[in-house]
Amino acid sequence: MKPIQVTQSSMPNFNDYIEEIRDLWDSRWLTNMGVKHNQLEKELSHYLNTPYVNLFTNGHLALECAIAAFNLKGEVITTPFTFVSTTHAIVRNGLKPVFCDINLDNYNIDTSKLESLITDKTSAIIPVHVYGNICNVEEIDRIAKKYDLKVIYDAAHAFGVTVDGVGVGNFGDASMFSFHATKVFNTIEGGAVTFRNSNLKETLNSIKNFGIKGRETIEYVSGNAKMNEFQAAMGLCNLRHVEDEINKRKLVVNRYKERLSNIKGIRLLQLQKGVKSNFAYFPVVFDGYKMNRDEIAESLAIKNIFARKYFYPLTNSLDCYEQKYDVDLTPVAKFVSQNVLTLPLYADLSLDDVDLICDTVLGT
Repeated sequence: MKPIQVTQSSMPNFNDYIEEIRDLWDSRWLTNMGVKHNQLEKELSHYLNTPYVNLFTNGHLALECAIAAFNLKGEVITTPFTFVSTTHAIVRNGLKPVFCDINLDNYNIDTSKLESLITDKTSAIIPVHVYGNICNVEEIDRIAKKYDLKVIYDAAHAFGVTVDGVGVGNFGDASMFSFHATKVFNTIEGGAVTFRNSNLKETLNSIKNFGIKGRETIEYVSGNAKMNEFQAAMGLCNLRHVEDEINKRKLVVNRYKERLSNIKGIRLLQLQKGVKSNFAYFPVVFDGYKMNRDEIAESLAIKNIFARKYFYPLTNSLDCYEQKYDVDLTPVAKFVSQNVLTLPLYADLSLDDVDLICDTVLGT
């Protein structure tokens, strides 16, 4: 049997991509914010309904640069229930992550615990929209204004998501999106930062280009995080079909819910009121089920079906941060990380394969 991977990259028609890149052989302009790059920024601004979009070679560097753009100091409150990139981006900016627990409703940062973690060293909050579920943006905004803190969202999972019709990239001071090959929308590798303050655009352009501000002016000690033209071309092609991809993913999610809802010991995420989902992931938490998470993963693997323990382990328990943090201070995150399994989900996953996955989970 052909393996069923946890995800599969969405790709455009081959000839469509060839046509998109054809003029690059004439222009020979392959990077440094060329025509494709600028066109993709414009089209993403329209699709995401945000005033400004700044493209990067990947989501991680997009987040690192976004943090750097605000010249933060001291401590940043974030969540340990995320991909390691979030924590690394904070640490690589010379900042100390302070970990806030998550809630059981949507696995996002627990806003009821935020204020107790704020000190005179706190400069920002970096929440994560986990699995495409949206954080309590109103409460985070209230707290940030009360204590004069910056808010930078890790929206790697939330491409195309809206809240009461508002694009998710409009919340906070900035939001980072990942366009990695495994995401709902990809540019092979890639990422972006969305924001409303026009002054941030020039700063981000400089930070992602070695700190260069002018021909003979370099204002920042920085690196290279520019998206190249071939990545942008892939994005232009994929953006034309992203709504179709999301609708196909929705069919898969609906079949999973049809098969796995209302079963004792199986906890599924519910759609949030007013939120238009992108159906990015299908996480299942096994809590008192007849098999534990690891047993389910092994049963699937025997059938060449590969789910993912995502996110496990917590970032505050990783080897590189060993003995710096106490995972028992984030007990909900610890519980979810030890019991969650994201099942395969992508646009071209057949419903027959979904049924096979569900049959295996159910032991039928």
